Amino acid sequence: MIIQSTRLGELDIADTDIINFPHGIPGFPEEKSFVAVVNDPDSPFSFLQSTTEAYLTFLIADPFTFFKDYEFVLDAAIDQELGISADKPPQVFVIATVKEKLADMTVNLLAPIVINSHASIGRQVVLEKTSYGTRHQLFPEGLMSQVAQGGR
Repeated sequence: MIIQSTRLGELDIADTDIINFPHGIPGFPEEKSFVAVVNDPDSPFSFLQSTTEAYLTFLIADPFTFFKDYEFVLDAAIDQELGISADKPPQVFVIATVKEKLADMTVNLLAPIVINSHASIGRQVVLEKTSYGTRHQLFPEGLMSQVAQGGR
């Protein structure tokens, strides 16, 4: 399948790579079909590209690369909806926002994207009763400090 992306150009994706978001993404409830695009397998960043809207691309990141203590518990109903279990753990991503200066990049830890890659189904989950925010600074000690630590 060929899809268009204003950010990534023309993409040839397999039907098996499509991730279904039955609830859409908050702010984009009609968009239910996305693909995760990995530019560099060694990078904690990827893109989540809509399969129908060329302009709709999210920069996503592996939160555990940057926040070792990031954790949350999913509601049992969400586990069931996504088919998550001990033998089928989810992939977790957070949406990143790039600012004018890269050092000011933020991520949304309040609403992680949870994906069951075995079933190709995902959902952005808004966490309750947490101190996480929508604009958590990715490089709180500065970008150069992050680079010196090897991106960790």
